[in-house]
Amino acid sequence: MIARQDDEETPLLQRPEQRMARTSHLPWDQFWIILFLQFSDSLVFQTLAPFTPQLIRDIGVTNGDESQVGHYVGILQSSYYMAQALTILHWSQLSDHIGRKPVIMTALFAISISMFSFGLSKTFVGLVISRALCGVFNGSNGVIKSMVMDITDTTNLPKAYGYMPLPWMLGTLVGPLVGGSLSRPVDRFPEIFGRSKFLKIYPYFLPCAISAIFALVACLVTYSCFKESVSTRAPLWESIKEWFLRHSYAQPFPPPRSALAIAEVANSEEVASKPVPLRALLTPKVLTVTASYLTMALFYTAFSSVLPVFYSTPIELGGLSLDPPHIGIILAVSGVAHGVFQLFFYARLNNRFGAGAIHIAGVGSGIPIVILFPVINALARAYGVGLAVWLSIGIQLSLATSLVMCYPCLALFIRAAAPNRASLGATNGIVQLGVAGARIIGPASVSSVFSYSMQGGHNAWSVYYYLMAIAFLAIGTSLLLPRDPSLWADHQ
Repeated sequence: MIARQDDEETPLLQRPEQRMARTSHLPWDQFWIILFLQFSDSLVFQTLAPFTPQLIRDIGVTNGDESQVGHYVGILQSSYYMAQALTILHWSQLSDHIGRKPVIMTALFAISISMFSFGLSKTFVGLVISRALCGVFNGSNGVIKSMVMDITDTTNLPKAYGYMPLPWMLGTLVGPLVGGSLSRPVDRFPEIFGRSKFLKIYPYFLPCAISAIFALVACLVTYSCFKESVSTRAPLWESIKEWFLRHSYAQPFPPPRSALAIAEVANSEEVASKPVPLRALLTPKVLTVTASYLTMALFYTAFSSVLPVFYSTPIELGGLSLDPPHIGIILAVSGVAHGVFQLFFYARLNNRFGAGAIHIAGVGSGIPIVILFPVINALARAYGVGLAVWLSIGIQLSLATSLVMCYPCLALFIRAAAPNRASLGATNGIVQLGVAGARIIGPASVSSVFSYSMQGGHNAWSVYYYLMAIAFLAIGTSLLLPRDPSLWADHQ
């Protein structure tokens, strides 16, 4: 068991004037495991990105219609998030009762099985089922964030989130290279894999298998090295039964207000150290940060989904005509740049400007990011994929760096909005449920609009109008947040 570094009555975040206090050291004996888990999660998703458009073409679901590739890519991505949205809140709540460790191990095992299944699928339905299976059991998204909050205190949480991009940086570096280079290995490396009949039948199995094996390794590391960060007094199976019975026989109507008041007075000390009911978590603070996170994630997932489709689409249809290896290299370099910048500058920027200002600047960068899409295509039409195009791509991905920094900012607001430390998992679950909804809508909608805009007789700029509308919506919700998370914590 990891000893908590601040008790239940300590504010979850510091006031601005307390920031200069001595910063606690990060518990690296456990923090490195969280970073390792983040890398595994990132590796899986980044491995699929470079070859998914080509995979859609190969299985023949589009019947040769290039304009439909983006539509089916969006459906495939949304199938994961739709399945995750149905279960992520329950996994997060369950982790508050039975601990983070069993939930994380379940997620890693499911990721491994789903990746093997994805590499062996020969139909679009099989691909969708594989991604949905991963989404149903993958409760790690919100739980990992809760684990970071479990093992840190108010002074070193921003520093911890400064390191969180490292595994994503490595994942976006290694994943696209694995996915882009090892897809169709018989064609790319005939001297090594040319005799493999299996890889001829399943040309995308090799990169999926590498990610699946790594997920299994991460599961073993979690089992052997991670110390549970949540206090669970009852045995695991008893905690699971208690949690399910509580949800199965929950009262359909809330008790009278007077009964609630009496119970609160009589059990105030006990409640402070236990997860609060779901209804009590739906406070204005939690709903506000959920709205901000949802709209930001909607834009970011839409942007991330349309980016590889934009790169792979022919120039005459509005894209850049790049092949999977080039797409993989671009995404890898972008991931490294984002991670390095956040590692070295986020904590300083947070201390200087505050999480609220950084978040507003991040979502505001979405407007020039969108404008650069048609600019890049116009340059490619006029001059080919030359220096001007590559410079524009560099500017666009550099602007995306500020967008990525919204994630640690919102994590600080989530911690400030949580009623107590024992409810961090459930609070994260509520937020991640909203984010999962955004991730359902984002990829499918933007890819469909992109495909629609490429068809003859339609407005080619429709997708950019759509992205611009989402960006303005994200800016509007960001203005609802206070300038600093500690302003929320002070009133708890």
